[in-house]
Amino acid sequence: MATLPPRLGILGGSFDPPHVAHLVIASEACHALGLERVLFVPAAAPPHKGAGERTPAAVRLEMTSLAIDDDLRFTASGIEIEKGLVYTVDTLRALGERHAGHELVFIMGSDSLLQLESWHEPQELLSLCSLAVAPRPGDAPEAIAAAAARWDGDRVGLLDLPLLDISSSVVRERAARGRPIRYLVPRRVEQYIQETRLYR
Repeated sequence: MATLPPRLGILGGSFDPPHVAHLVIASEACHALGLERVLFVPAAAPPHKGAGERTPAAVRLEMTSLAIDDDLRFTASGIEIEKGLVYTVDTLRALGERHAGHELVFIMGSDSLLQLESWHEPQELLSLCSLAVAPRPGDAPEAIAAAAARWDGDRVGLLDLPLLDISSSVVRERAARGRPIRYLVPRRVEQYIQETRLYR
């Protein structure tokens, strides 16, 4: 019997900052899909933000490393930052070369799935990986199912996990106003934000 290749999860995002919902999604994907591990890949330049709105990439990568430091299933990857990659399809090509022999599973929120047609080379993207989709609060289940059905049904799977209505923008806003962010972000990320007065 042929041995199946190990499965590598990839969770991309701005991670500005990483929060507990990111960890819940990655953990559920590991459990549900039998992933060997999950790479957290901070974007070099988040495409939907102006340059003046971005926290420096090195800071976001450091916070991501702090967020996942105590979970051996998770690894932070600076590949997009190192190579200046913009499009997910290019990141997947680079990771496919770096992790030859692995099956790639790209983990995304349902909001991204609903916009997948607007992504760069979406069909090519699906030829490089399968998709694990985490439902986001506010996205109608019927719309998510319909969006998944528009693509190859064997390549798109929906994760069954608690809906945590936490966003990085809410964390930034609370930190800017001096409000508590404990339990919204991992403890070491909270400490980093407090010590550096990030977002203040």
